[in-house]
Order: sequence, then structure tokens, then C-alpha cells
Amino acid sequence: MEILPKTLGTRPRLAVEIRWGGVVAARAEDASSGVLSAVSRAELGADVIEPGLKVGNFKSRAAVVAAVRKTLEAVTEKGLGREVTLVVPDATVRVLLLDFDTLPSKAAEALPVVRFRLKKLLPFEADDAIVSYQIMSGTRSVAKGALRVVAVAIPREVLEEYETVIRDAGFEPGAVLPSTLASIAGLPDDDSATLVVNAGPQAITTAIVENGVLMLHRSVDMSGNVQVGILAEAMVTMSDPEEGTISVPLLPLIDVDASQQEWAMQEAVDPFGRDIAWGLSEEELAAHSLEVRIEVEAIAEAAAEARVAQTTTNGAGPVQGYVREVTQAVSVAAAYFEDTLERSPEVVLSAGSTSAQSLSAMLIEAGFGEMAEGRMRVRELVDSEALVAQAVTATVPKGWLTGVRGALRS
Repeated sequence: MEILPKTLGTRPRLAVEIRWGGVVAARAEDASSGVLSAVSRAELGADVIEPGLKVGNFKSRAAVVAAVRKTLEAVTEKGLGREVTLVVPDATVRVLLLDFDTLPSKAAEALPVVRFRLKKLLPFEADDAIVSYQIMSGTRSVAKGALRVVAVAIPREVLEEYETVIRDAGFEPGAVLPSTLASIAGLPDDDSATLVVNAGPQAITTAIVENGVLMLHRSVDMSGNVQVGILAEAMVTMSDPEEGTISVPLLPLIDVDASQQEWAMQEAVDPFGRDIAWGLSEEELAAHSLEVRIEVEAIAEAAAEARVAQTTTNGAGPVQGYVREVTQAVSVAAAYFEDTLERSPEVVLSAGSTSAQSLSAMLIEAGFGEMAEGRMRVRELVDSEALVAQAVTATVPKGWLTGVRGALRS
């Protein structure tokens, strides 16, 4: 089984994501569009799932199994089979970009070479990890004839922990994708540059995709404020109102030709607007109200956890500390965007449990000039057109659907 399947159209028609706070599952009939025909979500307590690189991600394994079974049974249908695409938290994997002068053409021979390069870059034993890779070519920052590789590694025992939960729920994992790579698997195959923010109470990942090319993948673990997934081959200097002038390590620019980038296709989304209530029915307004309430409760619960309860350097409280981490991560990604593409991002796509509305408010409060001046907008990565009418439900916020939606579009 591969973390990043290389053959398009092979992923199952069912997908499930296990994440902090709950489990979400979906079904899609058409792989080319990725329109979700059924969705289901099961909430879990704040202390049930603690994603990480060590075994013990599930504090109540029985509760996770029950949630997986409930959500998948709700979206499956007769004759569809029991194989699913499993989306795992970003905190359980490492995504790295590597340069090679050459690689063997056969995957069986190339994989040991990639694994060897990962030995000094991973915080866990590379020989015991499950590793998948994908070759990209035509990058601007790579010498002619050289190869750039996106490598994904996950500790074997951690992957087995997640796979066993799926099997105990009565299903079979057929493919595995990290949350943010799964989310951006639905981006449109065009030449626009997109900044994606996958923010939740425990971690935040920022990614930049241009013309089907993954340019940046940067994760911050809020449990220990650890930056992961960065190759410090480039630095950018930026100003922070509290820290002063700081230098931030960045990934080198990546540019590839039309290769099979499974996570680099996404439907266009509707613009985020301040007057969100205009044109909505009473049912849609009620759904939006519930969505906001669920999100606020999730953030409040996360802030109460010990991992984010520490105050920041300026003495702010836990909620302010969480907001500061999110806005700082977006700031770094936006600086990289400007440094490499020589323009500011016009659109930020929101994924995960932090909605576009909340992320927009955070950025405006943090003083993002582009937001205040209307030169940058925040939109949901998944819009209403990504779901058929009967699949829409107030209990499943759109941000929760980004991973399963991308996983189902191939």
C-alpha cells in the first residue's frame, strides 16, 4: 500500500479522516469531479485523539473505532465495497523535499536511496518508517538534469495504529494520505498560485500550490510549537511587531511539468464575503450558526488543554496565544509567497476546523494590510458545489470535508 498512490483513479470511493475532535467520512460517485454524495461526522472528546509520531495517538481506542464505524456505515452503500482512503493528521507524518542528481528508474531500487537521504532529516528511525515518494521535474531552483522528490514518511507503528482502527471498524485501508496533501488534492489544475491554511487546535499547516506544483509544505505543532517539514535551504527576512526583524527558513521554489500530482487539483471556490448572510435561507443560516458554534467550542476546548495553555511571550492568554500562532504561520507562508512569486497572495483557502470567517477575522485583527484593504480574501477550500444537495448537513462544517473531498478526487 502507498501513502501517495501513483496511479490516478485507483483510490477507493469512500474516504475517512481521523483528526483531533472527531472523525469525518464521505462518498463520491465521480472521481473526476470529487462531488460528495454523502457525508457523515462523529464528534469525539478533546482528549480522545492526540496525533503524533509515537504510538498512543488514541487515548480511547474503542471510541475512535466506534466513530469510524458510525461515519463510514452512514456513507457507504450496497455493492460499493469496504475499501477506504484513510486521511491521517499532519502531525503523524513528515513531508520533505529532496534533491537528487539521479535516481534509479525502478521504484524498488529508488526507494532505498530516498530512505537513506531521510535518515538525518527525520525525528524517527527511517529504516522502520513507511516511506512514499514522488519525482518532480522541471523545477526552477534545481540544476538541469537533477531531480526533485517529495517524500512522505510515517512511523510504521503509528500507521499500523490508524490502519488497525479502520479494520476493527469493519473496513480496509486502501490508500493513506496526510491531511493537508489530501486537502489540496482537489485544487484546480490551472496556473494560479494558492495559499492553503489547514488550522486546528493542535497544529497548523500552510501549503502553496502553483500550476499543480507543491511549492511549500510547512507544519507547526502547537503542542510543542515545533516547525516541521522545512528544508532550510533559503531564508527570508521579515518584520514582527514583537520579535523585531527575524529570519525564517523557507523551502526552495518548486516548479514541475504536468506530472501526476494527485494532491494538486481543486475546484474553484466562491469568494468569502463579509455579508455572509445575504441570500441564505433560514435553514442555511441555522446551519451556518451551528457551524460557527461548533468551531468556537472546539477552539475553546483546545485552549483549555495544557498544550496551548501556556501564555505567549507578550503575556497573552491561551486563546490569544493560539490566534498568534495561526496568524504568524500565515505570515511566514505569505512572506514566502511574496519572496518567490514576487506578488502577494490574493486568496487564502481555509481547510480544517478553523473556518474562513474565523481565519479572516484573525488576520484582520493581526493587522494584515492586504485583508484590511481588500487585496486578500479568505475562502473555504470546499464550497457548496462540492456536495450534492442531499449530502449537505449542518453538523459537518465544510472545513472538515477538505481532506476527504480531496482524497476522493483523482
